[in-house]
Amino acid sequence: MARAHQKYWRFNLALIATLMTLGFVVSFVLPLVAPALDQMRFNGFRLPFYFGAQGAILIYVALIVVYILLMQRADRRLQRAFDADASAGASASASADSTTPAARGS
Repeated sequence: MARAHQKYWRFNLALIATLMTLGFVVSFVLPLVAPALDQMRFNGFRLPFYFGAQGAILIYVALIVVYILLMQRADRRLQRAFDADASAGASASASADSTTPAARGS
Protein backbone atom coordinates (compact mmCIF):
# COMPACT_ATOMS: atom_id res chain seq x y z
CA MET A 1 0.00 0.00 0.00
CA ALA A 2 2.84 2.36 0.76
CA ARG A 3 3.97 1.98 -2.83
CA ALA A 4 0.58 3.15 -4.14
CA HIS A 5 0.72 6.14 -1.80
CA GLN A 6 4.21 7.05 -3.00
CA LYS A 7 3.14 6.85 -6.64
CA TYR A 8 0.06 8.96 -5.89
CA TRP A 9 2.02 11.74 -4.19
CA ARG A 10 4.83 11.64 -6.74
CA PHE A 11 2.24 12.08 -9.49
CA ASN A 12 0.50 14.86 -7.53
CA LEU A 13 3.74 16.80 -7.02
CA ALA A 14 4.80 16.36 -10.65
CA LEU A 15 1.39 17.53 -11.85
CA ILE A 16 1.44 20.58 -9.59
CA ALA A 17 4.98 21.46 -10.70
CA THR A 18 4.02 21.16 -14.37
CA LEU A 19 0.85 23.22 -14.05
CA MET A 20 2.60 25.87 -11.93
CA THR A 21 5.33 26.11 -14.56
CA LEU A 22 2.73 26.66 -17.27
CA GLY A 23 1.05 29.30 -15.10
CA PHE A 24 4.42 31.00 -14.60
CA VAL A 25 5.06 31.05 -18.34
CA VAL A 26 1.64 32.58 -19.02
CA SER A 27 2.00 35.15 -16.21
CA PHE A 28 5.60 36.26 -16.59
CA VAL A 29 7.31 34.98 -19.73
CA LEU A 30 4.52 35.76 -22.18
CA PRO A 31 4.30 39.44 -21.16
CA LEU A 32 8.07 39.73 -21.61
CA VAL A 33 7.85 38.58 -25.22
CA ALA A 34 4.63 40.51 -25.91
CA PRO A 35 6.38 43.35 -27.80
CA ALA A 36 7.79 40.81 -30.25
CA LEU A 37 4.29 39.39 -30.81
CA ASP A 38 2.70 42.81 -31.35
CA GLN A 39 2.42 42.35 -35.13
CA MET A 40 0.45 39.09 -34.89
CA ARG A 41 -3.34 39.21 -34.84
CA PHE A 42 -5.95 36.85 -33.40
CA ASN A 43 -9.64 37.43 -34.20
CA GLY A 44 -8.85 40.98 -35.24
CA PHE A 45 -6.98 41.89 -32.04
CA ARG A 46 -3.27 42.15 -31.53
CA LEU A 47 -1.98 38.97 -29.91
CA PRO A 48 -0.61 40.59 -26.69
CA PHE A 49 -3.98 42.29 -26.10
CA TYR A 50 -5.78 38.99 -26.60
CA PHE A 51 -3.51 37.20 -24.13
CA GLY A 52 -4.00 39.91 -21.54
CA ALA A 53 -7.74 40.27 -21.97
CA GLN A 54 -8.86 36.71 -22.68
CA GLY A 55 -6.14 34.17 -23.22
CA ALA A 56 -4.48 34.16 -19.82
CA ILE A 57 -7.77 33.76 -17.99
CA LEU A 58 -8.82 30.90 -20.25
CA ILE A 59 -5.47 29.20 -19.75
CA TYR A 60 -5.77 29.50 -15.94
CA VAL A 61 -9.26 27.97 -16.06
CA ALA A 62 -7.95 25.19 -18.31
CA LEU A 63 -5.12 24.48 -15.84
CA ILE A 64 -7.65 24.12 -13.03
CA VAL A 65 -9.84 21.79 -15.10
CA VAL A 66 -6.84 19.65 -16.08
CA TYR A 67 -5.77 19.40 -12.43
CA ILE A 68 -9.27 18.37 -11.32
CA LEU A 69 -9.64 15.70 -14.01
CA LEU A 70 -6.20 14.19 -13.54
CA MET A 71 -6.48 14.14 -9.75
CA GLN A 72 -9.89 12.47 -9.91
CA ARG A 73 -8.34 9.76 -12.04
CA ALA A 74 -5.43 9.42 -9.60
CA ASP A 75 -7.86 9.26 -6.67
CA ARG A 76 -9.80 6.45 -8.33
CA ARG A 77 -6.55 4.57 -8.96
CA LEU A 78 -5.53 4.96 -5.31
CA GLN A 79 -8.98 3.84 -4.14
CA ARG A 80 -8.68 0.71 -6.28
CA ALA A 81 -5.32 0.00 -4.62
CA PHE A 82 -6.94 0.47 -1.19
CA ASP A 83 -9.78 -1.88 -2.13
CA ALA A 84 -7.41 -4.51 -3.51
CA ASP A 85 -5.28 -4.31 -0.37
CA ALA A 86 -8.34 -4.60 1.87
CA SER A 87 -9.72 -7.60 -0.02
CA ALA A 88 -6.32 -9.30 -0.01
CA GLY A 89 -6.06 -8.71 3.73
CA ALA A 90 -9.57 -10.04 4.32
CA SER A 91 -8.96 -13.19 2.28
CA ALA A 92 -5.63 -13.79 4.02
CA SER A 93 -7.34 -13.36 7.39
CA ALA A 94 -10.13 -15.75 6.43
CA SER A 95 -7.69 -18.43 5.24
CA ALA A 96 -5.61 -18.05 8.42
CA ASP A 97 -8.75 -18.49 10.55
CA SER A 98 -9.71 -21.69 8.72
CA THR A 99 -6.32 -23.31 9.41
CA THR A 100 -6.37 -22.77 13.20
CA PRO A 101 -6.96 -25.90 15.32
CA ALA A 102 -10.17 -24.45 16.81
CA ALA A 103 -11.64 -23.92 13.36
CA ARG A 104 -10.83 -27.51 12.30
CA GLY A 105 -12.63 -28.96 15.31
CA SER A 106 -9.53 -30.50 16.97
